[in-house]
Amino acid sequence: MSTTICQVMGFVVSSLGVAGCIVSTAMDMWSTQDLYDNPVTAVFQYQGLWRSCVQQSSGFTECRPYFTILGLPAMFQAVRALMIVGIVLGILGLLVCIFALKCIRIGNMEDSAKANMTLTSGIMFIVAGLCAITGVSVFANMLVTNFWMSTANMYQGMQNIQNRYTFGSALFVGWVAGGLALVGGIMMCLACRGLVPEESRYKAVSYNASGRNISYRTGPIKAGSGYEPETKTRKGAGYEEAARSEDGRRSYPSKYDYV
Repeated sequence: MSTTICQVMGFVVSSLGVAGCIVSTAMDMWSTQDLYDNPVTAVFQYQGLWRSCVQQSSGFTECRPYFTILGLPAMFQAVRALMIVGIVLGILGLLVCIFALKCIRIGNMEDSAKANMTLTSGIMFIVAGLCAITGVSVFANMLVTNFWMSTANMYQGMQNIQNRYTFGSALFVGWVAGGLALVGGIMMCLACRGLVPEESRYKAVSYNASGRNISYRTGPIKAGSGYEPETKTRKGAGYEEAARSEDGRRSYPSKYDYV
């Protein structure tokens, strides 16, 4: 029962993590304009992975997608790639995990096959969570670097001061989603051990004798008196019954009698 609960809980937590990664990737508020020095403004800007938006004080919002790929920074494109890889691995892990659930029977699938599928889905969830956490952390590092560079230019009294951007809500959603996917993958890997059959955990090794197999049969020992006749009858081609001579001796055929 504990194995089933662990597996189902891992599936649910991983599903929430993958869904959070999809939502975080699609959100536009990865970076928002810092309003610390100017709390009252007519224009509020925020950016995402796919487009940048401008919101006016009247409530009208206009978004424009990034029409270029080569013009974007390399780290920005790396964040995109990491999030997409995490989503793809998470979806594949969910598909594998559905068929690996212990409460679902498909044909004559053995427990060992379900254990392997559970381990595979758990590894996929772990990698997906790491990709999401890494992508969000890289984007956050870019924001921190640009923020302090803009702050330094502001204190130096430069005229062309760019807007400073801070963390958006999408970053926190991505961090939480990546953590959930990572925890769900670990739970799936732990549930894999409980699905392995007992007989396959300990494999017995049989040792066979290298020589000829000789069987010994024990039985009661019959003690002889020493006076039993020792005559044996052999029947076959070239053998005849031994004839006794007149003096009581036995005569055996020689090797020249068979020629």
